[in-house]
Amino acid sequence: MNKLFSIINIPLGWVLRFISGIFGGNFAAAVFVFTLLINLAFIPLTIKSQKSAVQQLRIKPKLDELKKKYGDDRQKYSQAMSQLYQEENVSMSGGCLPMIFRLVIMMSIYYLIMSPLTYLMSVDASVIDAASKALEATGVKLMVGRSELQVIGAVLSGEILSPEILEAAKNISFNFFTIDLTVTPEFSLDIFNNWDKTWIMPLLAFASQMVSSVFSMKLQKKTNPDAPSMTGMMLTMPLISLFIGFSLPGGVTFYWACSSLIGGFLQIAVQQFYGPQKMLAKERVKELSKQCDFEIGQIENSGNNQ
Repeated sequence: MNKLFSIINIPLGWVLRFISGIFGGNFAAAVFVFTLLINLAFIPLTIKSQKSAVQQLRIKPKLDELKKKYGDDRQKYSQAMSQLYQEENVSMSGGCLPMIFRLVIMMSIYYLIMSPLTYLMSVDASVIDAASKALEATGVKLMVGRSELQVIGAVLSGEILSPEILEAAKNISFNFFTIDLTVTPEFSLDIFNNWDKTWIMPLLAFASQMVSSVFSMKLQKKTNPDAPSMTGMMLTMPLISLFIGFSLPGGVTFYWACSSLIGGFLQIAVQQFYGPQKMLAKERVKELSKQCDFEIGQIENSGNNQ
């Protein structure tokens, strides 16, 4: 899987470096714009998934009839369902494949963003490995997949020495409104005396996911009122982000915040034009039009025969 991510991330790393150069090496700006471009590129896949969902809704009454007809006979129901999908020209996996592809790409991009030494700064792997071991020797526990941000922070603070990384880091700024994105926030219950501005990053991730979840719930209610409620899960995810965010470098939670906000708002925009109810209405209009054309044809043929 790591090899697959590497193959995907090498060309994407070039794009991230290009964007970073446009913004003078600002890591936060590069991550935001890069995340925006990737989500825009995914819009055709989102529309494809929407269309597939609409097709499923369109044939749902017929599937319900098959269930009533065959009852508990799963074999006959499965055969009849496959035939119905063929007749209606609906793919049984049409909505799954785009989602799987998107998931793989998004996981790959996550590792890309969290590996700035490799993909953004083009530091040799042996140098990164040596710096990681030096940081571990100080008693710091490295986080799998996120250690490069820790290494950068340690080099910039002088905790460990790595001339190559220090030189590469001169061209990149990891500050986000004076918040160092390489630092991992440390939570304390004494929030008034121990408040630290690095806490803003997990709080930002929490807030952005909460906003995205609220909008998603509203869209779900509007487009499919009969769907099972996902309220519990949608409210739990922001809390998990908040909890985990206090154990990760700020760059990780910043990416989460960007991804949630951008992805959420683009999903809302897509729903305005390709919402299931709107597309289903269009499909029904097409069906009625075909039926009318067929009936008119039958009447004309009958008249000609007479």
